[in-house]
Amino acid sequence: MAEGIAKLDYKGGIAGGEKPPLDVGIRLRLSVMMFLQFAVWGSWFTVWNVYLKAAVVDGGLGFTGGQIGNLYGTMALGAILSMMLAGQLADRVLSSEYLMAIFHLAGAFLLYKMAVTHDYNTLWWISLAYALVYNPTLSISNSLAFSHIPDATRDFPSLRVLGTIGWIAAGLGVSFLLPAHSQSTNRPLLMAAVLSAGLGLFSLALPHTPPSGKTAGSLPFLRAFKLLLNPSFGIFFAISFVITIALAFYYTFAGTFLDSVGVKDIAAVMTIGQGSEIGFMLLLPFALKRFGMKGVLSLGMAAWAVRYLFFSIGHPYLLIILAVALHGVCFDFFLAAGFIYTDNKAPSAIRGSAQALFSFLTYGVGMWIGNLVSGQVVDYFTVGAATQWSKVWMAPAIGAVACLALFLLLWKDTPGKVEEIEASSLVAEPLV
Repeated sequence: MAEGIAKLDYKGGIAGGEKPPLDVGIRLRLSVMMFLQFAVWGSWFTVWNVYLKAAVVDGGLGFTGGQIGNLYGTMALGAILSMMLAGQLADRVLSSEYLMAIFHLAGAFLLYKMAVTHDYNTLWWISLAYALVYNPTLSISNSLAFSHIPDATRDFPSLRVLGTIGWIAAGLGVSFLLPAHSQSTNRPLLMAAVLSAGLGLFSLALPHTPPSGKTAGSLPFLRAFKLLLNPSFGIFFAISFVITIALAFYYTFAGTFLDSVGVKDIAAVMTIGQGSEIGFMLLLPFALKRFGMKGVLSLGMAAWAVRYLFFSIGHPYLLIILAVALHGVCFDFFLAAGFIYTDNKAPSAIRGSAQALFSFLTYGVGMWIGNLVSGQVVDYFTVGAATQWSKVWMAPAIGAVACLALFLLLWKDTPGKVEEIEASSLVAEPLV
């Protein structure tokens, strides 16, 4: 979602008269694409850890926390590598709708293989292969949509929200359409495989979006590294990178934790977070105007600390649900706001490269390290079959509080853009 917001802010300020309305047929096809794009992800990702952790007699694989963290880390590794490839493919190799079809059909096969593979090492490689074909579709689907909408500011939000609705629908489907106790089995992966195959076939009906023919550097985000010499930018990126390590605990083990405290419909309960994400996304522009960027980012960091503290307390049930519902503040007021800050502050010549760098440090390296660390923490606080979840969640809570304190103490939102001269030596090639 943050990627789409960043690009929206970049393209949405086009001057001129009112744009023509978006064609109804194109809107329908793009809406279905967005819905299925995130329904595929949402149907398996939030409950995969439950299946991986569950005992073999219960239909699971019985893996350790470290193994689960390593498996979730493949998605972050896929994000790191795909940042180098996605733009290249869509801009120079093949039409976007064909890339969507190829990647999602291949993804359907790999999801099926993930569902029927029980060996840890084999599953790791298959999961990495899936991450490498799914992650590029996140940016390709966005760029495809932007290529066919007359007014990004007016039209894109109503398309992108279908992605969040698709995630919610998939979670509800796992809980209420699949047989009972499916969350601790491979059925969500099989459901994702079916959805991926459907999107792959549907992609052939998407509006034709040929390669733009742009020449691009293979590592565009490297051109933005000199921006880190700016104190404001450097501190913001450094703290964002560190706190993302703590953020990964939620994505890797929230489902397993909810299962351990007796939550029955885990996938459905976790969609509460996506519901709040929609509401707080609508509030984000007003919050930025009222509290400023530092205030909004601080609220986002504080929300992560509070969420983990609630999880650490572990009762009553309402407190756990409230922690899940905080996802809107956690995501929108930190990650989404972070993309907006990056877009607003980066020199126009390397704006895209700065966004790629922020994604690389957070969704990529930070999340990958967090996946590995969270797995080790869970194993450390697991005795026999019992995990001391109060101690597990206290670790990222302390990390989030420390990052918030450093942010409040060290970061100052300097006015205007980072000086263009700081990045001038890095713009020898055309942008992606």
